[in-house]
Amino acid sequence: MLIDSHCHLDFADFDAERDELVERAHASGVKQIVTISTRVRKLDTLLALTERYPSVFCSVGTHPNNADEELDVTADQLVALAEAHEKVVAIGEAGLDYFYETQKPEDQKTGLRRHIEAARRTQLPLVIHSRSADDDMAQILTEETGKGAFPFILHCFSSGQALADTGVALGGYVSFSGILTFPKSTELRDIAKSVPMDRLLVETDAPYLAPKRWRGKRNEPSYVVNTAEVLAEVKGVSYEEIARITTENAFRCFSTMPKL
Repeated sequence: MLIDSHCHLDFADFDAERDELVERAHASGVKQIVTISTRVRKLDTLLALTERYPSVFCSVGTHPNNADEELDVTADQLVALAEAHEKVVAIGEAGLDYFYETQKPEDQKTGLRRHIEAARRTQLPLVIHSRSADDDMAQILTEETGKGAFPFILHCFSSGQALADTGVALGGYVSFSGILTFPKSTELRDIAKSVPMDRLLVETDAPYLAPKRWRGKRNEPSYVVNTAEVLAEVKGVSYEEIARITTENAFRCFSTMPKL
């Protein structure tokens, strides 16, 4: 069994065959899926998917590249929405993305700190997006953990060793996507090798970043199998063992998500 800990089933890329891709995920051993929010105001769409597919769960939050759209969303609102719906098992994704420079860093930081507060209060894991922002992310995570611990995931990890080390030291999980399988991702595989077994997760971030076996195609939850295969090689264990470990980690991290 595997869990795709991060994808975007609500995206239009899947409109033509959503039923089929969920079936393919189940057939490949991916028994549960977490579809991740990018805008709080579209939560109803995610909730509708979780009602349609019993194996699908969701988060609530604002992606950093949409930060300026939802600066009026408060931590109180995030908490209320999370507590109102049993299929919401995480906060986010929120974070810092300095790569595209489409959002002001201060707006992103404001949103991130509000999401951290919501994660601290609910004890639901915060799904963190961090790109080209390692130093600021490490600083904020350290500062905020000092105010009170909160669970979190460094999702689709593609940052440096220092941020991975900081995340693990603060109690977070590190989630690897199809990027781990790319031929040029030697440094990332070295980082994955250093992450403790009990902090590892796998994801697709579908429809983006299809792993090597399907490189160039639209990604989907069933493809997380290839990422898990490569992670097993990196860690020197069998595929079955990495599937067991990452699934156990996912249920520990998403502590309110039932085992189906």
